[in-house]
Amino acid sequence: MAVEFMSRRNLSFVLYELFDAEQLTKHACYEEHSWETFEAIIDVAEQIAREKFYPHLAASDAREPVMVDGKVAMIPEIREAVAAYAEAGFLAAHHSTELGGIQLPRMISLACQVWFSAANIPTTSYVGLTKAAANVIEAFGTPEQKRRFLPPMLDGRCFGTMILTEPQAGSSLADIATTAVPTKEGHYLIKGNKIFISAGEHELSENIVHLVLARIKGAPAGVKGLSLFIVPRYRVNPDGSPGEENDVALAGLIHKMGWRGTTSTMLNFGENDRCHGYLIGEPNKGLACMFHMMNEARINVGMGATMLGYAGYLYSLDYARNRPQGRRAGNSDPTSKQVMLIEHADVRRMLLMQKSYVEGCFALGFYAAWLLDQQKSSPDDGVRREAGLLLDILTPIIKAWSSELCIEANSQAIQVLGGYGYTRDYPVEQYFRNNRLNPIHEGTNGIQAIDLLGRKISMQGGAAFRLLTREIAKTVAEADGEEALRGLAQELREALQTVEETTALLLAKREEAGTDLFLANASLYLAMVGHVVIAWMWLRQAVAATRKGATATGSNQEFYRGKLQACRYYFRWELPKIRYQGRILGGLDTTCHAMDDTWY
Repeated sequence: MAVEFMSRRNLSFVLYELFDAEQLTKHACYEEHSWETFEAIIDVAEQIAREKFYPHLAASDAREPVMVDGKVAMIPEIREAVAAYAEAGFLAAHHSTELGGIQLPRMISLACQVWFSAANIPTTSYVGLTKAAANVIEAFGTPEQKRRFLPPMLDGRCFGTMILTEPQAGSSLADIATTAVPTKEGHYLIKGNKIFISAGEHELSENIVHLVLARIKGAPAGVKGLSLFIVPRYRVNPDGSPGEENDVALAGLIHKMGWRGTTSTMLNFGENDRCHGYLIGEPNKGLACMFHMMNEARINVGMGATMLGYAGYLYSLDYARNRPQGRRAGNSDPTSKQVMLIEHADVRRMLLMQKSYVEGCFALGFYAAWLLDQQKSSPDDGVRREAGLLLDILTPIIKAWSSELCIEANSQAIQVLGGYGYTRDYPVEQYFRNNRLNPIHEGTNGIQAIDLLGRKISMQGGAAFRLLTREIAKTVAEADGEEALRGLAQELREALQTVEETTALLLAKREEAGTDLFLANASLYLAMVGHVVIAWMWLRQAVAATRKGATATGSNQEFYRGKLQACRYYFRWELPKIRYQGRILGGLDTTCHAMDDTWY
């Protein structure tokens, strides 16, 4: 059964009707582009995703990478796909022309990337990590580092990784033990063991550039003593070509529940005391550099989760439209014709739930890309500053709440297919398994919640939180101008008030409660704010759909009606949950915090 894994119609709606991506061409750095160039580039991405990425989705899961004679072996379709991606220029597209790019806006770069993520997210990981690593080198590397490492990364001859986790440390970066010893030659000798390194070893490119967190001898304890190093798999010659091996050894592959097409590796650095690393950025400031990549990665995780949810939703929708089963509840005649699954009210509920989750998170991801473009291109210092603040406070929500909602969307997709959904004959179970990683990697969702409540809400005297509530209030005021949306506007106004009051109450009790109790229910706080943020995205979509739908006909009219119905679902079934969440949070509930380990 051939089905869509992405909606070009919804992508166009979000780009041009919700966020007006064409306005970006008025900025000097994007003035060479137009609607025509945007669409042509997206066309290429869609074609490559359909022809090179989607066809081997099942094969890369069934025949995951393995070690053969100390090297990684994988199905050849993965190499063909990433080569096509690189040859089309997508690794460099958002960079300047000096670096071989076409200065593509982040919104359009994301519009291309979502095709690959929806088609085959494990294969997309190889190029996604490379782009993120290259961005760090561009931002913090020396001129020589940029000259030597960026060109081969941006043309696909060299791929990249991000390397933090160690067996004994897990998410606690303060306990990283990998060391870096300076030499007279200017490089450092790296020594340590890393684990869960995505794309850490393969034969897809002539070299791999690892960005490794390590501790310089004599550095302070904890995260304040971490530095970031460029550690290539092979040492790099002055002309950028790969040289001798750099004492980076593959210790083993980790076999995962899902996301199997991406190698997950254990790597040993400096077993023979010959691993050369090159300091990037300042000593002991490595985490700040790495967070440049991690924050980008967290937004990408949220969008990856969204696209897995989206692909599952579209598959289950197509299945429900074409699978006859049973009869309507009011029909007791067993000889009458069966109806399609989608005729059953509970199936429509599951589909509407998925639509509300994935299209809400989809809009939020593109809002983040819009903020990135404003941060880069706006001539107004105030606009750039506010874009940065909004990105800071929204990043944990994009990463964590999108992965929470969209894995539930995948679960509902399986439920729509019933017993068939639980089999490997259909892709929805693979989407679920792949998506289960997203609440874990790039900082677990619990860590994101602690980041939001413990730091982002109060940073700069609460400036980011006030800015977020101001922007939500703007949309509420805009929706008030549409008679059909006034009821929804009032609901979001009241929900926002609940969030503001709960936040003020928590902050007032912070010192009295102590850090442990204050953060004990942080995950519930993220859920509360996440519910309001997605409702905000839906109200924005509803405003656009109401205005466009007034004169729409045919399939366009149906599209806008679908938007409004999904918005209503989210406001009726999801948004009211924050009242209960606010009560628990405002009372500093101790149920979880007070549980003793002997009581389990």
